[in-house]
Amino acid sequence: MFNVLRNRRKPLTPLEQLLMDYLWAHPTSTAEACREGVAAQRALKDSTIRTILRNLEEKGYVTHTVDGRTFIYRASDTPRNVAVQAAQQLIDRFCGGSVEELLVGLVDNQVLKPNQLQRLADKIASRREKRV
Repeated sequence: MFNVLRNRRKPLTPLEQLLMDYLWAHPTSTAEACREGVAAQRALKDSTIRTILRNLEEKGYVTHTVDGRTFIYRASDTPRNVAVQAAQQLIDRFCGGSVEELLVGLVDNQVLKPNQLQRLADKIASRREKRV
């Protein structure tokens, strides 16, 4: 049975990901700073940047404050937490909610080597011991 999606954000589009990567590296940025910051990878119009930032805010990835008439944007979550949510969506959608199914698939398809999986198991065990 599939896990219920609780408070999950819609996934990032490639352009949204580009802006999020910039915002994570530059925590307080204006739309203009974002446009200039991603220009080497993708030349975008000012209106396009503002639309993407508005969409990111609607999805819950970004917040803003106002300084005079300027919007200052910042990521509302860390890259790690966003990655965890994306992984949970993959697990729910394609693996029937089973983390084990995903991990076995990663090993079977040689994305994750068995020794990497063992190191991960050791880290989990170590963290569990620290809590006790």
